[in-house]
Amino acid sequence: MMLDTNDGNLQDLNEETEATKTQVAKQETPTETIETPIISDKKSEVEVVDEIEEKIAETSEKVVEHKEEVPNYEGMSLESLVDSFDKLFKNNQIQKINKQANAIKNSFDEQFSKLLAGKKAVFLEQGGESINFSYTNPLKNQFNGLIKDFRDARTKYYKNLESELKDNLELRMSVIEQLKDLIENAEPKTMYNQFRDIQTKWKKIGPVVRERYNDTWKTFHHHVERFYDLLHMSNDFRDLDFKHNLEEKLKLIVQVETLAVNEDVNYAFKQLQVIHKRWKEEIGPVAREFRDDIWDKFSAATKKIHDKRHENFKKLRGKYEENIVKKIEIIAEINAIDTSKNSKHSDWQQSIKVIEGLREKFFKAGNVPKSESDKIWNQFKEATRKFNRNKNTFYKNIKGVQQENLDKKMKLIEQAESLKDSEEWKEVTDVMKKIQADWRKIGHVPRKYSDKIWNQFKGACNHYFDRFHTYQNAGSKEEQEIFENKKSLLETINKKVEASDKVDLDSVKNYIKDWRSLGRVPHSMRHIEAKFSKVVDNLFSNLSIDNKQKEMIKFENQMEGLLAQNNLRKLDSEQIYIRKKIDESIREIQQLETNISFFANAKSDNPLLKNVVKSIDNHKSNLDDLKSKLRYLSNLDY
Repeated sequence: MMLDTNDGNLQDLNEETEATKTQVAKQETPTETIETPIISDKKSEVEVVDEIEEKIAETSEKVVEHKEEVPNYEGMSLESLVDSFDKLFKNNQIQKINKQANAIKNSFDEQFSKLLAGKKAVFLEQGGESINFSYTNPLKNQFNGLIKDFRDARTKYYKNLESELKDNLELRMSVIEQLKDLIENAEPKTMYNQFRDIQTKWKKIGPVVRERYNDTWKTFHHHVERFYDLLHMSNDFRDLDFKHNLEEKLKLIVQVETLAVNEDVNYAFKQLQVIHKRWKEEIGPVAREFRDDIWDKFSAATKKIHDKRHENFKKLRGKYEENIVKKIEIIAEINAIDTSKNSKHSDWQQSIKVIEGLREKFFKAGNVPKSESDKIWNQFKEATRKFNRNKNTFYKNIKGVQQENLDKKMKLIEQAESLKDSEEWKEVTDVMKKIQADWRKIGHVPRKYSDKIWNQFKGACNHYFDRFHTYQNAGSKEEQEIFENKKSLLETINKKVEASDKVDLDSVKNYIKDWRSLGRVPHSMRHIEAKFSKVVDNLFSNLSIDNKQKEMIKFENQMEGLLAQNNLRKLDSEQIYIRKKIDESIREIQQLETNISFFANAKSDNPLLKNVVKSIDNHKSNLDDLKSKLRYLSNLDY
């Protein structure tokens, strides 16, 4: 007899462990199926018992039925997977780790497939030919070695199991012959003890191949009944045995009848097989006058469970038919996805997210009948492969677009390098800013050139603007005059302030206007701007006007100062900061307004309620101020 050593999903471990195809690994896992029994007319009690005995025979050659807990290995690194497989293999019995071993292998193949695809993509981008690509990895070699050791150990285990089943069959046949010889040549004084010894030997013999299980048991049981029928000299022993066996079999009948009302039909059917095996293998015959009656009761109770299971499968079949409809609808959704308008990477990323969601929905839709499984699975694979073909075509074409982008950026680099030493500051600065803006508008380039050309471009731009800032800091003769004029105006303002205790708003605004009209000072002399701002702030603090108005005028003065200094970066940063504070204020107001709902039944003078209302008013007032500042900044011409 040849054993099926695949044992579940482990058939994958018999395949070569070279790099798998670069496609989504989960798409290589077929949809779950359920093989339901054929729903036909109800069976007779004899047919029901025969079916259960066949089920027992199918499991008879299994030494132990193993239920494996399979951890989630997805997303683990190659190193971790190799380590997990090594520990699993070394620390567990080979027959107990089939599913776990297969799960680790699937995850390793998926991770290695992604790694291999990445290495190949880099190789091709660097100008290599696909036919010349090769890649070796010590982890892959180590993992392949573990897989081979696992296969060898598993093959050895099943060969030993096959030999054990064969030896057990020979032992059972030998015990049957001993029983037959005892019946034909027994000594009255010793025959019962000899019979007991034979029974003990039979029970100690392990499992046999399922094809011979029922035959050997029926043969042995037949001769056991012959023995009892011929046992005249030891009626006391025989009657005692019969009585004990009858009591035990009646208990089993009660157990079966209890299982018949259990709502978990699968559990009941599994327990029924255990009870049948005990009835056959552990409990001997009963007196002849009870044999037919007790067997009829046992068979009738058995049939109740079988019929209940039969009806349950009828209901399940309807549910599985519904799952077929669900999965076909999901496949239709996948086929209906229109990718013709996907023109950029982000479009495809969105489509991929939709596909992943439908794939997950497909696998969660439930089991389908085995007869429909292949058909539905093939339709699903074709739908996803059609999407993948379109996606791969897009990214293949993108390489051509990236090459065009590279050419455009190289021209900008050439232009930047030709201008980086120019001293035509006004004209060239505008050109260099435009070059930088144009660079940002150009899309991606091949990865192998990206860093190199960016560093080259950044170097040319930085070289020019470093020189330009040095020029700005040095200042011109005209700017020096502006500085002296501002210094003089600042002294005049200080004298006027010292001479008079009262300063009105119009005077402060005129000071600011006069100051701005003088122009911009060199970067190295900008300290005078800080002195002027300090004086203006002191003047504002002494004005008899609303604090919000003071704050706004001070803000406008600061922003005008930044604009006069051409400090556009700080103006942008201020605008970003204000927008952020506006968002925070809106969220805080929304949260506080939500909190008010908790005071629906509170009185208006409730301290907590009053505190929340006050906080909302403060935030709204602050929000109005921020919006005013943002409007002002938005209207500045820069």
